Amino acid sequence: MENGNKAQAELARLAASASLPAAKTAPRDCGHFDIRIARDGSWFYRGSSINRMALVRLFAGVLERDEAGQYWLSTPVERGRVTVEDAPFLAVALEALNPGTPLQVLSFRTNLDQTVTLDAGHPLRVTPDKVTGGPIPYILVRNRLEARLARPVVYELVELGREERVGDTTLFGVWSKGKFFPLGSLGPNL
Repeated sequence: MENGNKAQAELARLAASASLPAAKTAPRDCGHFDIRIARDGSWFYRGSSINRMALVRLFAGVLERDEAGQYWLSTPVERGRVTVEDAPFLAVALEALNPGTPLQVLSFRTNLDQTVTLDAGHPLRVTPDKVTGGPIPYILVRNRLEARLARPVVYELVELGREERVGDTTLFGVWSKGKFFPLGSLGPNL
């Protein structure tokens, strides 16, 4: 029980530093915070689930990704690395305004209740799964931080897709905010 109380105290200290005003000096590098974000969007501290959504949202608000792809919790006072298994967020719902029209707007809700609209500033990226080879779509949420689309959301997105000719290739994708976002190629000269 003592270890549990110590872990809670450390999380409380980190949470308190996340809400402090900006410091005049660079944050102290604390190494690895032993926080892991699982592929399903769950957060863990020292192997134990962080179940308080308010705490997860607070930490997500100070989550950053550097140019090398490393994830950090960066508060005004200290910063430390965190492990992210895939993407830090999961897109769990899709809303389509004006579906099937040139004015279509696609918005995604993340597992942390953030809403992000698919547009030029929040593009879609599709990468092949390392195991199955199937496509895995991600949407940029903010500053190098992405949300992986949950499987049901991917199915909804595909339902809204259409073929578009780009150069000599026919692509399958979706329109949102006046921009076409490819989901995959249907091959040349189709």
